Amino acid sequence: MPHPLRRLLAPPARVIERDAFALRLPDGREVEITRVRHPRARRLKLSVDDRGARLTLPPRVSLSAGERFVHDHRDWLLRQLDRFAQAPLPALQRWATARLPLRGADLPLHWQQARCVRLRSGEGALHFDLSARAGDATLRRALRDFYEGEARADLGRWLPKYLPTLPRPPRRVLFKPMRSQWGSLAPDGTVALDLALALARPTAFEYVLVHELCHLIRADHSRAFWREVEHRFPAWRDERDYLHAEGRRLKATLHALLGG
Repeated sequence: MPHPLRRLLAPPARVIERDAFALRLPDGREVEITRVRHPRARRLKLSVDDRGARLTLPPRVSLSAGERFVHDHRDWLLRQLDRFAQAPLPALQRWATARLPLRGADLPLHWQQARCVRLRSGEGALHFDLSARAGDATLRRALRDFYEGEARADLGRWLPKYLPTLPRPPRRVLFKPMRSQWGSLAPDGTVALDLALALARPTAFEYVLVHELCHLIRADHSRAFWREVEHRFPAWRDERDYLHAEGRRLKATLHALLGG
């Protein structure tokens, strides 16, 4: 069948539906829950980040079932919302920001006047060269470029030892901010990794890399897949727990530093 005709006869793609509903918390506050019906969702999921609370529903779960699920998790939701309220997210402010996160640590940041804009590391600290005419967007772009450069440096140290055990190398590796995932593997073999991994402890970053590389062997999350992960990275459970505990904070921190 010719490609254009096949495209015309194909069933329409299912779209992501969004709305919101109100929920009263145990302390009396009323909050808005963003509700997202996602065609690829397999289970109900409640999450909290810098944007607020979000409920993800699979296609066939009713709205009332979703609201009951949120109601049953009101205490957890209250704790998560309070956690975000008590820990204001850092913003990148010229001459004022004194520390930046990198590889699981907060490093001192020194500002200095220069002819060009560049963020670099050295002697246990970070140094931001700043020109007088640079705007805020230029600063944030320099910060993003720095984090990607550091992430690629780590990637260059880890990737060679895993490549000989794979059926094929990844086509390429991309870094970008991700809202929920830490990584993904596209059908063409492209690996995408969350740029927030540059802020995490290195062992967690390496685990995510191994996880996505193992999808070149097994495309699912079967027991066979996890055996491949275990063989290459025995401590993967510790790093998964770390990302479960710290992941939202890391992602929100990067989001705030890059200006949303």
